[in-house]
Amino acid sequence: MAFTQFPRTGAFTLTNLRAPACYAGGAGDLVPVSLTVRDGAIVEGEVAQAVDMGGAMVLPAFVDMHTHLDKGHIWDRAPNPDGTFMGALSTVAADREANWSAEDVRARMEFGLKCAFAHGTRAVRTHLDSLPPQEQISWPVLRELREDWRGRIELQGACLAGIDRVEAGGWFADMAQIVADSDGILGAVAYPVPDLVERLDAVFSLAAKHGLDVDFHADETQDPDSACLRAIAEAVLRHGFEGRVTVGHCCSLARQAEDAADRTMDMVAEAGVHVVSLPMCNLYLQDRHAGRTPRSRGVTLVQEMKARGINVCFASDNTRDPFYAYGDLDMIEVMREATRIGHLDHGRDDWVWSFAGGPAVACGFAPASLRPGAPADLVFCRARSWTEFFARPQSDRIVMRDGVAIDVTLPDYSELDHLWGNK
Repeated sequence: MAFTQFPRTGAFTLTNLRAPACYAGGAGDLVPVSLTVRDGAIVEGEVAQAVDMGGAMVLPAFVDMHTHLDKGHIWDRAPNPDGTFMGALSTVAADREANWSAEDVRARMEFGLKCAFAHGTRAVRTHLDSLPPQEQISWPVLRELREDWRGRIELQGACLAGIDRVEAGGWFADMAQIVADSDGILGAVAYPVPDLVERLDAVFSLAAKHGLDVDFHADETQDPDSACLRAIAEAVLRHGFEGRVTVGHCCSLARQAEDAADRTMDMVAEAGVHVVSLPMCNLYLQDRHAGRTPRSRGVTLVQEMKARGINVCFASDNTRDPFYAYGDLDMIEVMREATRIGHLDHGRDDWVWSFAGGPAVACGFAPASLRPGAPADLVFCRARSWTEFFARPQSDRIVMRDGVAIDVTLPDYSELDHLWGNK
């Protein structure tokens, strides 16, 4: 495979491809396909100049539905002192207060978008730390970047604040207005507080008032008594909420007694809640204790949820910040790691849906498809089977947007050196 194989003008047919059946309109695992591209879209009933792809795998461009672009790449000036969750919280809070100007946030968010684009992502949802005064800084930056990146990456923003800051009036009501004015998503971090039910009611009431979807962080802990996922599902049903609801992390579910976890998952399925697992970040943070080998992977019960028909998705989460020291907003890396951490192999054929198709549904982005009529936003990998795919990082992938192969050169980290003050 090489850029020079694709004609620069007119239609062309990509032959000898393998695609996941769930994206090609069928059932099963990898199936042989040919795709004809004209005017930036996949078309039907046309035979054009043929390009033999040598058995390569083709995927629709990815949807990364849970990121933190505003935190990204601060590790060089704000490393986590001990790798713990509390170490991350305190380090980010201090860095945010000291450094998160509009210029700083924009530079790091732009860098992250460049990485995601080069890796083959077409849509991103980012959570934005929104405690005052940061909401007056980061949300205008988001709106600017969304316009700047229009046609390359579709960008959504979700506000992020602890559930203890949520109330029907006051600051959070003002925050909901900012989110609505920004075409964003209302969000909060849910953890066990005495008045959790009332605060969740405030979230859903404000979301319904403004016609907003909702996206929670919840139960990002190994404490089996943390049951916010169930409380959120109960709130959805109690309110008859009609918008999309996503809950991320849900780590404590895997630590609960089986009957309790089953009841929660049944309620999540009934409420139609989407779940996004963040396996790389949770593997990094969860069950970390100095001098002790972790016993838990930190991942939620993705297989049991999927079996109930819950839309289970995966995403990058944090990138080179105190919550996760690594990562590059590369959804193929997320696929590889999620498969290993969650044992997604030797089971269902459609797990690949959880990295583009499912996230598109959860976020309301355009569907992910390889069917005629879909845009030719594609990722080609030299791998001809899943074992070849997962054995290597696919760093020689080809990314096509609107029928044209893009430059997949990643931005150099030196672009951010001016932010650290010591380089």
